Amino acid sequence: MASHRRPKQPSRTRVTVLTTAAAAAVALSANAANAAPSEKLSKDEVKAKVDKLYEQAEQATEKYNGAKEKQQKLQKEISTIQDNVARGQEELNKLRDGLGSLATAQYRSGGIDASVQLFLSSNPDDYLDKASTLDQLSSQQVDALKKIQDKQRELAQERAEATEKLKDLSATRTELGNKKKEVQSKLAEAQKLLNSLTAKEKAQLAEEQQRANRSSTERVDLGDAPPASGRAQAAFSAAQTRLGSPYVYGATGPSSFDCSGLTSWAYAQAGVSIPRTSEAQAQIGTRIYNQSDLKVGDLVFFFNDLHHVGLYAGNGQILHAPRTGTVVRYESMTTIGGPFMFGVRV
Repeated sequence: MASHRRPKQPSRTRVTVLTTAAAAAVALSANAANAAPSEKLSKDEVKAKVDKLYEQAEQATEKYNGAKEKQQKLQKEISTIQDNVARGQEELNKLRDGLGSLATAQYRSGGIDASVQLFLSSNPDDYLDKASTLDQLSSQQVDALKKIQDKQRELAQERAEATEKLKDLSATRTELGNKKKEVQSKLAEAQKLLNSLTAKEKAQLAEEQQRANRSSTERVDLGDAPPASGRAQAAFSAAQTRLGSPYVYGATGPSSFDCSGLTSWAYAQAGVSIPRTSEAQAQIGTRIYNQSDLKVGDLVFFFNDLHHVGLYAGNGQILHAPRTGTVVRYESMTTIGGPFMFGVRV
């Protein structure tokens, strides 16, 4: 006899799961069918993207250098203030001891003045403004109290200044860390692109870079432009001894450099101290806007934000540390990748 029982219905939860899974499978199939196959970048396309990332890394490097320089300056200033506060506290203690000696002598000779007793236990500011109190004190006591008052005010100002600089230092350290991460991120992204190339393509790019480095450090016509000055010539000559040294972000020599690291190092060898960053270096000396007026050893700045600097070498060439993956070398001003803004004669 046939059974007339109804077949068991699937639970609502099971139906929902199955329906969702089926929909997802359909969607994935559709996406797979419609998705265009990922195109591998050519060697030249990778190089163009990597060069752009290196430029961005150099831009971030100059910001990193500025934050690092500010950090070092603040640390020195804070250390000086803290030393001053320590010495000032010693002086204040001696002044208070001196006033205590006066009070002791006064007590032995017939009793301590009530106002002096107050001075010894509280801030003298509240009392020095009262003429009646001053009238009760000897000139020696008044002089001692005024010195204490002045020293207390001085120490309070220095402590307040130190507190503000410590806050500034904390913010600068944060900025420094952020800029370092930005540089490293750009370099890592560039390396990832380079890793996408085949071994043959990597070798070709490396050979091209080595060939460019060799040609721009050995066979360059610099013409016969005169030096801007004796110290400019000395700075340029010093930089020439670093030809072939690798670009390393944040480096100031003597074996590796970034762009402003090279220029600041070169002028230091000539006995001239200039700021660390390209932006700060652009604020010194005399500006030269006409390229034809440039002389050997002048600082030359590129890009609207002035994030790249080199030394004018003559005949439209500069001597500089270009970017990651290159070395200190000569290069035509027309191939820097950004507009020439102006020169600076130190």
